[in-house]
Amino acid sequence: MLRLKGIQKCFAKGTSHEIIALQGINLHVKEGDFITVIGSNGAGKSTLLNIIAGTVLPDKGTINIDYCDITKKAEHCRARLIGRVFQDPLMGTAPSMTIEENLALSIKRFGRGLSFGLNKQRKEYFRKQLAQLGLGLENILLKKVALLSGGQRQALTILMATMFEPRLLLLDEHTASLDPAISKKIQMITQEVVKEKKLTTIMVTHNMQEALRLGNRTIMMDRGRIILDISGKEREDITIDYLLKQFSKLRKEEYIEDELVLT
Repeated sequence: MLRLKGIQKCFAKGTSHEIIALQGINLHVKEGDFITVIGSNGAGKSTLLNIIAGTVLPDKGTINIDYCDITKKAEHCRARLIGRVFQDPLMGTAPSMTIEENLALSIKRFGRGLSFGLNKQRKEYFRKQLAQLGLGLENILLKKVALLSGGQRQALTILMATMFEPRLLLLDEHTASLDPAISKKIQMITQEVVKEKKLTTIMVTHNMQEALRLGNRTIMMDRGRIILDISGKEREDITIDYLLKQFSKLRKEEYIEDELVLT
């Protein structure tokens, strides 16, 4: 479904600020995979998502979706294939526009030959979609998005990113800035949407428990490399302590504090 081969990315190359973000990343994502990505700050997690989404282009390597080479395609050219939800609830929506206007823009983005106009039929469709989120957004279609809470905006963004079932959904720590109760609710919504629409998903998270609980596969990154890739029975049996020890072992260090991986 998605295949990355030999992906390399360096920022500010040749300067004193040079950062090697990704080093020879090889990753095969199968149809229906829900992959959680963990690693310390600077491991390359967000850069990996940016490379896949087209926000950043790789220095070397290739990216294929369904055997189609998208390595050099711009971000907007991948919009019909890839949906994305960011950590910041302020991203992914137009705050000065209403809920229904944002949803209409989302339809336009995915290119279904529909005009921007909002008719009765389309509004009813929006209400049904919003009602599934369980946040009452279907009753406030004319409310400006800027007036919504962080959780409401993030739920709306998830709906906008998945309305027409993209081939791939990217979640970049999309619950990290929310309070625990709302974060739990958004994760439940995420799971329901992914399951219902059978979406292939890659989710970056700092929460180790979440990484092992959600999805079917977990990869660990460090210094721009994938150092661990676990799934199936092996993943079901492991613990956070095991992951920390593996991280330490693979880095050839005696010990690593839990906080280093989680922050």
